[in-house]
Amino acid sequence: MSRAPQDEARAALDAAGQLPDAELDLAAIALQFARVDAPEADWREATAALTAIARAAVEAAAADPLADGGDLEARRAVLAAVLHGRFGLSGDAETYDDLANANLIRVLQRARGLPVALGILWLHAAEAAGWGAHGVDFPGHFLLALEGPRGQLVLDVFAGGEVLDPPALRALLKRMEGAAAELRPGLLRPMAKREVLLRLQNNIKLRRLKAGDLQGALACTEDMLRLAPDAAALWREAGLMNQRLDRIGAALACLERFLALAPEGASADRIRALTVELRQRLN
Repeated sequence: MSRAPQDEARAALDAAGQLPDAELDLAAIALQFARVDAPEADWREATAALTAIARAAVEAAAADPLADGGDLEARRAVLAAVLHGRFGLSGDAETYDDLANANLIRVLQRARGLPVALGILWLHAAEAAGWGAHGVDFPGHFLLALEGPRGQLVLDVFAGGEVLDPPALRALLKRMEGAAAELRPGLLRPMAKREVLLRLQNNIKLRRLKAGDLQGALACTEDMLRLAPDAAALWREAGLMNQRLDRIGAALACLERFLALAPEGASADRIRALTVELRQRLN
């Protein structure tokens, strides 16, 4: 008897959660998250689209001597021509908060998405071409950096791969954080693959919370923990959501896992006190 699509996807997420970060396949795992959230969607068609993107990136890279030689602007142009040009992928500014924008299957179907969803497709293409690239956890707006021997090129994939120099980064930061914001160390820190995937899912979790769908937000958090079983902050969030849903036993299990991972600090002290209160409620 075959398993339901969501069961298959969650099993794949569990397996990915045991892998080291370097071995994670960003697009493939994002596809499994998408299957959980949209089990009726055609994930096989999405898989074929990912293969087509990778093949196109390989062919375009091989046809460009400058890109093949390490020129970052040439590589940016190749990726933009493939992803933005040939496949029509762009940022969805009109219905930005639509949950479909964070679901990779829907993004491939609609050719629109959030910055981090598009970024996963850019990273997928760059890896297929054999080029170094990583996500950038910029405040409020995921960015991508192409890596080269003499530095990096920071791109806004939501805008089709536009290059962001320091003045443009400063202007973007002010849009995100306010007029007083200034560039500071750490803003362009490279993201691990797990961090990119968790940022993708965090968009879904936050939108569900905003809509009052606490059960849906908890389910999203639980699936994030499949990929990142040692993410202390997620265990804390899951525990607090379970508490709000009056699932005291589940809340305690999650909060105790948080304390095992992060036993020190003010947050741990607060959670420790909360667990005492919750145990009293069970008696």
